[in-house]
Amino acid sequence: MNNSVSNTARLLWAGLRALLVLTVVCGVLYPLAVTGIAQGIFPGKANGSEIKADGKVVGSSLIGQAYNLPLKKGQETPEPDLKWFQGRPQNGLGTNSVNTQYKLILSGATNRSGDNADLIKWVKDAKAAVIKDNSVPGYAVKPADVPAEAVTSSGSGLDPDISPEYADIQVHRVAEKNHLPVAQVRKLVDEHTDGRTLGFIGEPRVNVLDLNIALKELVAKS
Repeated sequence: MNNSVSNTARLLWAGLRALLVLTVVCGVLYPLAVTGIAQGIFPGKANGSEIKADGKVVGSSLIGQAYNLPLKKGQETPEPDLKWFQGRPQNGLGTNSVNTQYKLILSGATNRSGDNADLIKWVKDAKAAVIKDNSVPGYAVKPADVPAEAVTSSGSGLDPDISPEYADIQVHRVAEKNHLPVAQVRKLVDEHTDGRTLGFIGEPRVNVLDLNIALKELVAKS
């Protein structure tokens, strides 16, 4: 009996020591080491890839933002603020119906198949809106000019980038709304177009938040 109690106590003490050691190593030392290395080597990415404007954080380069007008009375869906470059549609975003204390954005895809009637209608409506919104006197957007990402949301609904082609068809509209020369706005897009990662991974892209911050600065100088 005494041996049994002694063995049990010894095993419990060994287990407790292992728990304490692993807690310190995995729960304290390892996170501190990883955090320290990340802050030392790439602090920007470690802190969420923050983007600053006027000395304050206005967003992240990894998360897209909406550029909409305030909701009018009776409206459920806000209209886009056409003086800004617009990102991808956000049909995949969910609404928070559980914790209503906070305004949370729940990311996600539409989870609809290619032949789904709702998805087809969304794409058609989005394409018509892109053509209508970006066609200005002296410049008409053709249906063939509208790239796929202009009418479809990403898997997360939070894609921060658009293609140079989508940015390009918005140039005339943005220039007109902000009373800027088209060439000046197109140059802004070119300056904020990133090439393929390492020269061969992915596609050229434009970060919409970065571009709109630069646009705001350009307008302020004009």
